[in-house]
Amino acid sequence: MADISAAIGSSATGILNWVNTLCWAACFLWMWRISEKQNALLSKLQEQNCRIEKLSKAEHDLIKEVHPKVGEIQEHLEEVSETIKENDVKEHGRRR
Repeated sequence: MADISAAIGSSATGILNWVNTLCWAACFLWMWRISEKQNALLSKLQEQNCRIEKLSKAEHDLIKEVHPKVGEIQEHLEEVSETIKENDVKEHGRRR
């Protein structure tokens, strides 16, 4: 009787080892596939980022060419905005 239970235990251990190995291989392949998809997506995002940077630089250069004093205009807009807020406070007694 002891021989039979030892043989069953031994074969059960062998079967579980094979199942464990197969599960490990399946998980490895699944994770590898996910990793490949992530790498492909990352490459696409990097390409898109490069295109956006080029377009942004070209747009910035065009704006500088058309409006060489963009920074100055921005400063004046901030001054006007502050003046309007101050006048609003003086006239209506409240701040926006």
